[in-house]
Amino acid sequence: MAMRLPFPSTHRRIPTLPSFASFTPRRRNVSMASAKRSPKRLKYSTPRFTKEGEFVSIEVDPSGADSWKLEPVIELLKQGAVGVIPTDTVYAIVCDCKNHSAVERLRRIKKIESSKPLSILCRSLRDIDAYTMGFPRGDGHGHANVFRAVKQCLPGPYTFILTASKELPKQCVGYGTTSVKYASRKNVGVRISDDAACQAILKAMDAPLICTSVKGPKENEWMIDPTIIGDTYGPEGLDFLVDGGVRVAEPSTIVDMTGPYPKVIREGKGPILPWMVVEEEDESSLRQDLIASET
Repeated sequence: MAMRLPFPSTHRRIPTLPSFASFTPRRRNVSMASAKRSPKRLKYSTPRFTKEGEFVSIEVDPSGADSWKLEPVIELLKQGAVGVIPTDTVYAIVCDCKNHSAVERLRRIKKIESSKPLSILCRSLRDIDAYTMGFPRGDGHGHANVFRAVKQCLPGPYTFILTASKELPKQCVGYGTTSVKYASRKNVGVRISDDAACQAILKAMDAPLICTSVKGPKENEWMIDPTIIGDTYGPEGLDFLVDGGVRVAEPSTIVDMTGPYPKVIREGKGPILPWMVVEEEDESSLRQDLIASET
């Protein structure tokens, strides 16, 4: 018989199947395993997500063996929820990139100004081709064809900065509110994460997910313990958390592909390859904005 732990009034558990129920004494969130959907949370069909003040936590195996547990999270994302999922680097706060109100909520929860760029988690290279202008493929005038090299890096711990296409909603890269003029050309960070839970969620979505890394109060301090993440961001308005275990504080390597050559903006988990160019430390506002939002 499943054991039930007391939860704060602001938390709600997805019912567990009796034969699979389990819990870890040192954690406040027990393992969530359910194929039964909660009609109370999943009944909304309007684009704007109606938050009930409840927080859902689902614990999954990092191997992806129990990805069926993610069904409730996928439904919530499609309705406009904002939550935390694991990636192959650090945890990320995510939402549906096509849901304007969800993107606004993500910015409020993370306290990201409307003028700051965000990144997208893509399902495949096809997504990248659709939502950006793509990778440089060479033109015979000194610009190298790096597309084949990039394919060897993905999925993997890299964020590539590309020029956004018209398919990407303005609020994803836009410079904010209706009172602020949008730039004619905007860049966006793209990722294809090599994480089983992340990939399972993305495959069930109709579009990429907006993502931003889960950071602590100090600069370059990533929050890697899901229990602490839930305690910190749950009260800020987070709707759910997918617990894939404690991560290593090692973000992705950022490579800017919008210039004449692939320029490394930040060295991270992904190794720097021979076709990437490393320059002296760049302290520009663009670089700081990109680093602030990447996973």
